Formats: sequence, C-alpha cells, structure tokens
Amino acid sequence: MKSKTDMLSGNAIKSIIVFALPIMLSSLLQYNYALVDNIIVGRYVSTDALAAVGNVGSINSFIIGAALGLTSGFTIPVAHAFGAGDKRKVAHYSGSSIVVALLVGIIIVITAHLLSTPLLKLIGTPAKIINLSSAYVNILYFGVPFQMLSNNFTAISRAVGESRKPLYFFMISVFVNFCLDMLFVKTFGWGVEGAAAATLISHITAASLTGFYIIKLNDDVQITKEDLKFHPKTALKQIGLGIPVSLQFTITSVGSMCLQSAVNSFGANVIAGFTAASRVENLTNLPMSGLGVATQTFVGQNYGAKNYDRIVKSVKRIFLLDLCVSIAMSIILYLISKPMVSLFMTSPNAEMITAANRYILATCQCYSLVAVLFVLRNTLQGLGFTYANMVAGAGELAGRILIAFVFSRTGSVAACRYSACVNLSFKTPQVQKTRA
Repeated sequence: MKSKTDMLSGNAIKSIIVFALPIMLSSLLQYNYALVDNIIVGRYVSTDALAAVGNVGSINSFIIGAALGLTSGFTIPVAHAFGAGDKRKVAHYSGSSIVVALLVGIIIVITAHLLSTPLLKLIGTPAKIINLSSAYVNILYFGVPFQMLSNNFTAISRAVGESRKPLYFFMISVFVNFCLDMLFVKTFGWGVEGAAAATLISHITAASLTGFYIIKLNDDVQITKEDLKFHPKTALKQIGLGIPVSLQFTITSVGSMCLQSAVNSFGANVIAGFTAASRVENLTNLPMSGLGVATQTFVGQNYGAKNYDRIVKSVKRIFLLDLCVSIAMSIILYLISKPMVSLFMTSPNAEMITAANRYILATCQCYSLVAVLFVLRNTLQGLGFTYANMVAGAGELAGRILIAFVFSRTGSVAACRYSACVNLSFKTPQVQKTRA
C-alpha cells in the first residue's frame, strides 16, 4: 500500500479520510505528552501536583499555541506549490520554514521564561501550587524550538501528501516520554520537574526523527543548502501567513486563561477535576480536528492546482461528515468520561468528581459547534485566508470572557465550560475569486 495520499484526483472524501486517520493517531500521540504527565503526576506525586500541571494548560496554549500556529502558516505555500507541481518552490518554501521556525522558537523560549510566572499570578494560581506550576512550565519551555521544528517538519510532510511517516516518529517519542516519566517521577521521585524533563527529551526525539526524514529521505522535498539559508522576502511572506494563525491561537488562549482564572476561584479540588475532565475531552476532539487538518491540506493542494470546483463540492461533504462525527463523539465522551477521569486520581473527592461531571456534560452539548469551526477554519487556512480566522478567534475570546466571568459569579463550574463552546465562524469565500 502506498503511504502517500493523492489529494488531486479520485474520490475526495475517501482521500481526506485516509489522510486524516494517521493525523488523528499522531495527534493522539502528541496529546499523550500531557496526558501521561497528568496521569503519572496525579497518581505518583499528589493531587496538588496534578492541579499544578493542569493549571499551566491555558498558559501553555497561549505560548506554545502561538508558536505552533506560526508553523501552520509557514507551510501553506508548500501545499500550494506541491499542488501546482513546482518542486523547486516546494523545496524553497520548506527550507525557509525550517530556518524561520528555529529562529522564532529561540525568541519564544526567552520570552516564555520571562512571562511564565507573571502569567501564573495573573490567572490567580493558588499559592499552594504556584511554585509547582512554575517549576514544571519553566523546564517545559526549553522544548518550544524542538516542538516548532517537529510540527514544521510534520506540516511539510502533510503538505506533500504524506501523513503516515510522522505517525511512526511520534510513536517513538511518546514511548520515550512514557519510559522517562516512569523513571524520573516514579523511580527517581523528581516530581513535576521529572515529568517536564521527560517531555522535553521526547520533543527533542520527535524533532530529530521528523527532521531527518524531511531533509534526507523525502523525495518530494529535495531541500538544498541554499534552501536552508535565511531568505528575507520568503520569510516575510511565510511570517505574514503565520502571524494571523498564531494570533488566532493566542487570542483563543487568552480566553482559556480567563477561563482558568475563573476556575481557579473555586480552589484546588475543582482545578484538579476540571483538569482531568478537559484531558478526557481532548481525546474525543481528535477525530474532528484530524479531519480539519486533512481538509486544510486537501484545500491547499487543490487551490495550487486550480481545482476550485473540487474544493467547493468536497468541503460541503466533509462538513456534513464532521457534523455526524461530532454527534458520535458527544455520545462516546459521555459514556467514557467517568472511568477515564478516575485514571487521573488516586483519592478523588466529591468536589472533584462533581466538577469533572459538569464539565463533560456541558462539553457534550457543544460538540457540533466545534465541528463547524474545525472545517471552516481549516478550509480558510488552506486557501490562505488566515486573517479571517484571527477575527473569529477574537469573537471566541469575547464569548469566553463574558460567560466565564458573568456566570462563574453564580458559583457554576459548568458555566466556565460553556464559555469554551463560544466560537465565531465565517462563511468560506468563493474560491474562484481568490488570488494566490
């Protein structure tokens, strides 16, 4: 069986689904970094440690989400060039994206370490867990350049129709993370610092493997030394595409920090329950997000090939498919939530369980909106309309702030989760009228 998926001909929906499956599994493996950290810290350290690790989730989304959003924009021209059959441009844009990702990653590391503790204080982190949160996150941020590189290498691979190879590399890195987590946390007793160090090493592993594949082994991306030089004009174009995507993640993450601040007002037990529930919910998000990423690649390649009718017809069908998937995921989330949440805690109390249950119930009622968002957002990004998604993120931010802070004053934890379901979607523009 060929590992590469043909997005430019044949049954479009079949191609998107086949392409999306490895992406879903890769996302699951990437998500396992945080999942494994949460389970092992919660079971082998303490409930406070679990709350501390979960508490940094919104800040991680703010900083790391901004970084990875940039790389998503960097590789949009790669898909366009591949669809147009221009291998020289594929190599040029790929090489430039690698250089820019590394440089930006170094800048973000420095900035993240300066902002992490002030941000923890800003979101109202309880005094009993703020030192644990700070210790965890400040080690974790050394991995940002490696995360950006591995995400960039993976995005290049997907842009040229290959979604399976990155899956194999992430399998290795997740295995490394699990083994080191058990060694550092359970055996050595290094606590949250050990969990962060294990994740850092696994990110280095993923970046090394994906980078070797793209630079040395992928025949569709024949990068030369000249391509790996800094080209200001190309870099500015890629950064111009990446900044709106990054800002979209950043704006959304500001809303998440506001949400976390509202949750923090309920105390460490509710934080722990909210953390466990959100980790379970993220698992059932993966099929929808995977279809969204596959749609972005499909749209990008066909836009480069000028297959505009194919884009319009196929996006309508994938839209209906994603809605059906969202309904199925809502049911699955409701059924698996209780046993999954219990994995994160050795001695859960009633307050933790109640908070987790309310979070899950509210999420199940919002999943169809999430499906709409994933399809439209990734379609726009595939076309190069990254600024529209930034505006959508601003609408989401307003909704999160309004609902989280207005309704959390009533003492309702569920209201905090409803705020995360507020998203502003835009109608996909007529692709026939767009310009490269």
